[in-house]
Amino acid sequence: MTDSPMNRIHQMLAAHVATRPDAPAVIDSDGRAVGWRDLDARIDEAADMLRARGVGPGDRVLLVAENCLAVAVLIFAASRLDAWAVPVNARMAGAEIARIGAHAAPRLALYTAHVSNEAAAHADAAGAAPLETGFGALRVAAFAADAPEPVAPGPDQVAVVLYTTGTTGQPKGVMLTHANLMFAARASADLRRLTPEDRVYGALPLTHVFGLASMLMASALVGCTVQLATRFSAGALFAALRDGATVVPAVPQMHALLMAYAAEHGHERLGSAQLRYVSSGAAPLDPTWKRKAEAFYGVALQNGYGMTESTAGICGTRNPIGSPDISVGPPLPGVEVRLDISAGHEDGVGEVLTRGPHVMKGYFRNPEATAEAMTRDGYLRTGDLGRIDAEGRVHIVGRSKELIIRSGFNVYPPEVEAALNDHPAVVQSAVIGRPAEGGNEDVLAFVQCARPGAVDAATLKAFVAGRLTAYKRPSHIVIADALPAAATGKILKNRLLDHFAAELAALDAS
Repeated sequence: MTDSPMNRIHQMLAAHVATRPDAPAVIDSDGRAVGWRDLDARIDEAADMLRARGVGPGDRVLLVAENCLAVAVLIFAASRLDAWAVPVNARMAGAEIARIGAHAAPRLALYTAHVSNEAAAHADAAGAAPLETGFGALRVAAFAADAPEPVAPGPDQVAVVLYTTGTTGQPKGVMLTHANLMFAARASADLRRLTPEDRVYGALPLTHVFGLASMLMASALVGCTVQLATRFSAGALFAALRDGATVVPAVPQMHALLMAYAAEHGHERLGSAQLRYVSSGAAPLDPTWKRKAEAFYGVALQNGYGMTESTAGICGTRNPIGSPDISVGPPLPGVEVRLDISAGHEDGVGEVLTRGPHVMKGYFRNPEATAEAMTRDGYLRTGDLGRIDAEGRVHIVGRSKELIIRSGFNVYPPEVEAALNDHPAVVQSAVIGRPAEGGNEDVLAFVQCARPGAVDAATLKAFVAGRLTAYKRPSHIVIADALPAAATGKILKNRLLDHFAAELAALDAS
C-alpha cells in the first residue's frame, strides 16, 4: 500500500490495480470474478456515465439496489466525482424509497433491475429508462435535484448517506465521510486479520453499514476478494464455504438457517479447511448457541457491536474457540466508549456513548437530530444500554427505549431473548413490552422456529421458567414462521404489535 494520504475511498483500490491487476476483487452475484484492473475500468465507465448525466461534486446519487457488482462500482464512481452515494435496499416499500428520495433530492437514481425484481418494480414506478453498462443492465431516472452540497478536498467529506430503518416520520440520513469509511475499513480488516488471500462472503446488504463498511470497504483496503450474494441462501452459503470462502460476517439468523440446512442434508459439521473467521452481529449471543455454532464451524464465533451512526464498528471480540465470553468485546483501537449512568439503572448499566473517527458527520439536513444524538464533548449517544466488566469488555443489555418495567423491576429484552434462543427448535426471537394496567408492562415474546410445529408456547414457557426469574418471563409467546425484518436480518421490533395483532388479540381473550 502507498504511504501517501488517501482522502477518498476510491483511492484504496489504486495499489491493487497496480500490483495485482488480475487478482479477483469481486465475485459478482452470478459467479463471475472481476479482477482489480477490470473493476477499475468499470468504475471509470460508471464515472463517465454519471458525469454525462449531469452528476458533479456534491450531488447525491440514489442507488436502489441489492448486492451485485454494480453497487460497488457505483459507490466508488461517485467517490471519483466527489458525489454522494445514497444506497437504498430495493426490498424497502415504495413509500419508504419515495420519502428517502424526497429528502436526499438526488441528481440521479439507478436501479439494479438485472438482479432484483423489487428494483425493477421501483424503476417501473419511477419511469426509469434502460441503461446497458459493462457492470449490469440497469435502469436510470433523473430527479429534480437540489443544489449540490459544498465539497472540501480533505477526507472529512461526505462519501455516503445511509438512511436508518424506519417507516414513519421524517427519514434520517446518516452522513458518513471518506474518513469514517476508511477508518472502519482499517478497523474491520485488523480485527479480522484480513489478507489479500482471503475471500469474504458478502450476503449482508451493501446498502447497509455492516455490509458496506465491514465487507466492501475492508476488502477494498486490503485487496482481498468479496463474494457478493444478492440474497441470503443457506444453500449458497454452504456451497461457498465448501468452495473456499474464508471469512463470514453474518447475523444470528443466517447462522441458524445455515446449521439447519446442513443438518437437513446430513452434515453435523461444516468441514471446511479454509474457513478461519466467523462473526455474528446485530443481536446478543447465547452461550449454548455459541458453543453449538463453534462446534459446527470448527472456528471461534466472534461478536461485535456497532450502528449506522458509528460506521458499523464500536467493539469486537478476538476470542479463542470455546471462550465463554458473550460480550461484544472491548472498544476497537482508536474508539472511545463510556457509559452515561445518569438515568440511574441498576447493576452499573448506562447508555453507551462513543467518540472517535468512526462517528458520523451528522444527519443530512437535520441539525436538530444531530444535536440530540451528540454530546457537547463529541460523544455519540447510541441509545443502547450496556455495562463494562473488569476486563474492559462491553456488554449490551438492550435499547434504552426498549427497556421493560414490570412490577417495578427492569427487564432487558436481550436476556429474555437469550433464554428463548437456547431452545434447540428456536431460530430467533424478539421481546418487547406492552403497556398494561397500573403503569405496568407485559413482556411479549415473538419466536421463529426452525420448522412449523417444532415447539409450542406452553413448552417454551416451561423451558424459560428454569432460566428466568418470574417477572422476566413472557406473558405471551407468539410462534411464527418468520418475524418482520430488515434486509440485514435485523428484526423490526416496531412492527411486531401490528404484524401479530390478531394473534395477540386471541391470546388476550383466552
